[in-house]
Amino acid sequence: MKAIKLNRGKIKVFGKKSKLAIKGIAEEHKAFLHNLFTNDINNLKPFNFNYNLRLKGNGHPIDEFFVYNFGDYFLLDTNKTSDFIIQEFTKLKLSLQVSFEDMSNLAHIYIWGEGADEFVKESFDISLNHFEFAYKNEILIARNFLRIGENGYDLILPEESLSSIENKLNFVSEEDFEYTRIKNCIPKIGKELKEGYLPLETPIYKYAINFNKGCYVGQEAIARVYFRGKTPRTLVKFKNVENVKEKDKIINNDKKLGEITSVCKDLALGYLLRAQIEENKELTTENGGKVKIIGECSINEENSWKV
Repeated sequence: MKAIKLNRGKIKVFGKKSKLAIKGIAEEHKAFLHNLFTNDINNLKPFNFNYNLRLKGNGHPIDEFFVYNFGDYFLLDTNKTSDFIIQEFTKLKLSLQVSFEDMSNLAHIYIWGEGADEFVKESFDISLNHFEFAYKNEILIARNFLRIGENGYDLILPEESLSSIENKLNFVSEEDFEYTRIKNCIPKIGKELKEGYLPLETPIYKYAINFNKGCYVGQEAIARVYFRGKTPRTLVKFKNVENVKEKDKIINNDKKLGEITSVCKDLALGYLLRAQIEENKELTTENGGKVKIIGECSINEENSWKV
């Protein structure tokens, strides 16, 4: 079993029921999140969580959020700092009765790999399905394979309780964590999920976007592209052959075919025109680097959904 400490913002979101339901949602804090995020918050059951993106009007990602439903309130786990998100959301809530609490006092450990299920069972006496979480002794335990594409668990707990957990774990480097993410084709906010690209061009959209919910910022742009069919370009996994760097353009006779977005050791992720995808095909970058196509990215649920 492997472990790593994550440095991510944590925010408690709560509010009161409104006399006037907003698009059929009585709780104003729930309505606020549902109309802002890409996934279904209204129908998220207590002690379940889901993955969300916040988009610009053009459909390009700004932030990511894991949303944990505690019943009376939600806990947000995000890539940005808590104070930044609270400032942003305070401006956006307008007259809605929504409150935000900075939960920066919480530590975050992610565990995965062989032995993770047994550790959770022995330590907390629980067994979870994917996208479920439990809250025991002030520790949130969530079964979450979307971090790096392998069966794993989030442990979110007070800083003062950290020592009781971390001395039982085998911590790995950020490079090893990043390599596993790339190997399993999980797009990362700020790298694959960023301005200039739609989440529909990555395999994460199946987990991040609900196509049956009402309006949210960027919905029209997403729906317009989704219902046309496949996007012209998609996320691809490459073998890093030689001298490849993030943000390098993939070219052919000065024509841009794609872009490298993540590099770690002998692997890379990047966007490529679908017409160019051919297994083992070698391509060059603008700076003389070389990559070899492994294949179009998909999320392999076979490894991640084992109990």
